[in-house]
Amino acid sequence: MKMEKQEVFLVSAASKAGEAFIRKLIQHRIPLVALANNAKEREKLEEMGVKKIVIVDTTDESTWVAPEYSITKIFLFESSQNLSCRYIRLCRSWTANAIVVITRSNKPRLMYRALGANCVIHTTNDDVSSLFQSLVG
Repeated sequence: MKMEKQEVFLVSAASKAGEAFIRKLIQHRIPLVALANNAKEREKLEEMGVKKIVIVDTTDESTWVAPEYSITKIFLFESSQNLSCRYIRLCRSWTANAIVVITRSNKPRLMYRALGANCVIHTTNDDVSSLFQSLVG
């Protein structure tokens, strides 16, 4: 018997804003899977209460296997431009659904779009309330 994939948001939360966003998702019981690329990041996500974490090796494309979830939307909170670019390429290989990049810099906007991001949000603070409100209405 084949099981249906659970629909979830995929979130890379390598910033304070990303962590705040994950806390809001958990608080409102919105299904999420967190994306991490090392054990320290995984440990931090587990401490925050994240139950589902996908660990990826961003340097080895042959390991980029899609998780067993139906990804509704992807939120990538920028910690470094290089990592964000790799995450966009990786996530675009997993889904045609929307990829949203949240960045403090306005310089990489066109590059992120060229790599496959649907939306690039520039923010100067860690307040994610407007982003979260756009999800829950």
